Amino acid sequence: MTLNYRSLPTQLPNPNAQGAIVALHGWGANCDDLVSLAPLVNLPNYQWIFPEAPFDHQMPGGKMWYDLQSLDTDGLAKSCELLCDFLENLPELTGVPLEQTFLLGFSQGGAMTLDVGLVFPLAGLIALSGYLHITEEELQELANMDFPPILVTHGTLDPVVPIAMARNTQEIFTRLGVMIDYEEYEMSHEIRPETCDRVHEFIVANL
Repeated sequence: MTLNYRSLPTQLPNPNAQGAIVALHGWGANCDDLVSLAPLVNLPNYQWIFPEAPFDHQMPGGKMWYDLQSLDTDGLAKSCELLCDFLENLPELTGVPLEQTFLLGFSQGGAMTLDVGLVFPLAGLIALSGYLHITEEELQELANMDFPPILVTHGTLDPVVPIAMARNTQEIFTRLGVMIDYEEYEMSHEIRPETCDRVHEFIVANL
């Protein structure tokens, strides 16, 4: 099993790409869901890749990285394995080294970003309305590594992933001595233009 994906621009490898952005969708969405982010983040010289989660969601056309309702640890492990394989082979696909590649995720995709991305030599990790599902103890085992730069953004009015989960994420990384960029916005479970502006700033600062 391999991950399906969309790319923007569609031609790969892209010899003109300054960098790459891999965008992971949330629970019940699919690889088309975050395509609209590309013009809002406004980095026209970047190659965007939109992987699709491997498991079917109950919503028609929807996919998921793992089943939230059944706490499917086997599904999570399989998705992590597939995403790791995808990232390892990504430079050959895009023509862009991992050191110039950012991993971004929204909601469940944000959790996957923080779970998988920490062990890769990426340019940065971006979790939008996401959460940690790896434990502080598991993170401590990785604490001797140099983590990529991390941006966490969240809505204070989020009814799906409460703001407390984002604040807990910040606290855990801080206790481990990992400095992260952290932003809160007065919004729900969504991505607003000001969030995209912050993502733009983060990528430009860390490439």
